[in-house]
Amino acid sequence: MSTASDSKHDDAAHHKAMLAKAETLTEALPYLQRYAGKTFVVKYGGHAMGDPDLAQDFAEDIVLLKAVGINPVVVHGGGPQIGRMLKALGIESRFVDGLRVTDKQTAEVAEMVLAGAINKELVSWIARAGGKAIGISGKDGGMVIARKVEAKKAPKAINDAESGEAIVVDLGFVGEPAKIDTTVIDTITAANMIPVIAPIGVGEDGETYNINADTMAGAIAAALGAARLFLLTDVPGVLDKERRLLTDLTPADITRLAEDGTISGGMIPKLETCVHAVEAGCEAAVVLDGRVPHAMLIEVFTARGAGTLIRRA
Repeated sequence: MSTASDSKHDDAAHHKAMLAKAETLTEALPYLQRYAGKTFVVKYGGHAMGDPDLAQDFAEDIVLLKAVGINPVVVHGGGPQIGRMLKALGIESRFVDGLRVTDKQTAEVAEMVLAGAINKELVSWIARAGGKAIGISGKDGGMVIARKVEAKKAPKAINDAESGEAIVVDLGFVGEPAKIDTTVIDTITAANMIPVIAPIGVGEDGETYNINADTMAGAIAAALGAARLFLLTDVPGVLDKERRLLTDLTPADITRLAEDGTISGGMIPKLETCVHAVEAGCEAAVVLDGRVPHAMLIEVFTARGAGTLIRRA
């Protein structure tokens, strides 16, 4: 049986919880004022894309950013989904330096998956969260003119049997942004909607090119002069050799950490993207764990942050 004492305890607990929420909003106030009217470019990918709960959290975060006066621009990946579709179609995948060798057929499948299924699914998630999004690719409105990525040397394990030298591999229809026209993004944003962009571009030759989503997001962030570029990953951020999170880095720090082996593998191209973005006009870039619910809001609206911030010295 409930007692007056129990009721007072419940009231106190409720009051404490409400006070904590109010304090959170108060803490967020200076950041809300700072970023009002600014643009955030968010690269969404990794395992978070395959988790419905995390996808819902992500969509809610994007809608909240728009609601408080920030202009989010979403760029998404989809490598695993492309891989699954290629496998289902019986098309073999081959990678060089982490990039998928993309022939004409593979490029068509990549565009179908990225600009079709994934793009529209994200638009739907945002709609369910109460936002209005428009799904596009870099081909729309001539937004991203791509150039072919130069052929890469294959890993040392793949050698010419006679010479012992690494074989040079043509990556096919793999591109990188050469020119960015932000007109379409600006138009969508001005209409109070959220652009959701698939990493597909068109070359000067009229061919379709598949672009790495991190690279695409970095180029768009630079072109927009974004306040933040967020790369949502499957790790907490950049870790030191003792596995502790490094919260603030400059391009010089990143060069040093790469040279001494603290950062390696797939983190290096991500950080190169961040450096290129901040040196080309983006105010700062953040690498953070997309698997943590609302990690982006924690990073933006609290003093403690949630990932690794990269900015010019």
